Amino acid sequence: MATEPRAASLRRTLLVWLLAPLVVLVPLATAVLYLLAVQPAMDSLDRALTDTTVALAQILEEREGQAVLPLSAQTAHALRADLVDEVVFAVGDAQGRPLGGERALLALDPRLARGDWRFFDGALRGQAMRIVAHGAACGAQTCPILVAESLGKRDAAARAVGLAAAGVSLLLALCLALLARVAVGRGLRPLQQAPQELERRSLQQLDPLPLQQLPREVGFLVAAINELFGRLRQAVGAQRSFLDDASHQLRTPLAVLLSESAQALAQPHPPELHARLQRLHAAAERSAHLSHQLLTLARAEGAVLQRRDAARIDLAQLVTEAAADWVRPALAAGQDLGFDLQPAAVQGEAWLLRELLANLVHNAQQHAGRGAQVTVRTRTEGGHVLLDVEDDGPGMDAADQARAWDRFHRGRSASGPGTGLGLPIVQHIAQLHAGDAALLAGPSGRGLCVRVRLPRADH
Repeated sequence: MATEPRAASLRRTLLVWLLAPLVVLVPLATAVLYLLAVQPAMDSLDRALTDTTVALAQILEEREGQAVLPLSAQTAHALRADLVDEVVFAVGDAQGRPLGGERALLALDPRLARGDWRFFDGALRGQAMRIVAHGAACGAQTCPILVAESLGKRDAAARAVGLAAAGVSLLLALCLALLARVAVGRGLRPLQQAPQELERRSLQQLDPLPLQQLPREVGFLVAAINELFGRLRQAVGAQRSFLDDASHQLRTPLAVLLSESAQALAQPHPPELHARLQRLHAAAERSAHLSHQLLTLARAEGAVLQRRDAARIDLAQLVTEAAADWVRPALAAGQDLGFDLQPAAVQGEAWLLRELLANLVHNAQQHAGRGAQVTVRTRTEGGHVLLDVEDDGPGMDAADQARAWDRFHRGRSASGPGTGLGLPIVQHIAQLHAGDAALLAGPSGRGLCVRVRLPRADH
């Protein structure tokens, strides 16, 4: 059997549409923050290189038309001092001849005009370096000064900036996700309260749902539900009126018909009319029973049981109270009506459970036959209450059991003025009480046992 597709969650849909863009926005924000923060850090390190370049330019002199670099070993050592990176420098004359520092660095001279600065990346002895080149004035000539530094501090700064940008972006994403979850939860809270309000409604209480705390976007839906409640109130009112009128209008003529037919049978009458009067009286009894069961079924189908508002009822006590109504028919049929009652508390409607009991006992008395033994049992088993009505009569064959719950179906061996509505009424009332009904074999494999299983009141 194919299963219906699972309905989409509105909460999940909102959260997906709110949070899915973060998958793109977080990396983008991280990249933007990184670019905005890493460039000032690199510029700061470049300015440190220019300080060394300016110091070298101030030492540079011109003597007799020749550029010289009067640089002591201590000063050269101080200019190269760095705790993290390797720093090298090179100073050349206007013809590119080295005046001091690393000769190999001069090969990277970009040939700048006087006063120009240039920053670029290069390699020295196979090591990546950051290089600043400056065209320094040395008399009337322009002398190149180059200072290079390995990339240790720059790599560390880039990693630190990257981690900081990623951390800030993730923290922002988490905050946005939390705020989105809270906002969606608060926005959907009125919708979560609406089902609770709907659960409080029944066919006996169809008050409109409150609209004040609901968002405007779902107000039209609740308004439509309230309009439906209004139409249901009218329909339920019409049904109640019909049932009351039908019950009143049918009860009186059927009672008169039963009384008159019984009196006609009891009074002297021609023998040729006796069989006809008996059939008339039997038809009147069947019509009265049928009208009662039809009205009961209509009332039961119109009932909506709210378990939290239902009364606590002991089935054993209910059987005890109704037993007097079953004794006379049992004596008339020569049957032994017995009881095995243990406390069996359920939650439900008393009038519905009385109808269930009455139909079970009436069925057993009608179909078990003369001299049969009918027993009513109540007990508790685990989290359920069991109600059994069993007899040792002829029972019901398998073909009839398969259709026993169909309305108006009567078994081929059925006798008496039955209507075929007793077991369907029992099943419907059991289901209203979150229970079920089943047909089992009677005592010692004879007869029939109808078992009704209902949830315990304290479970």
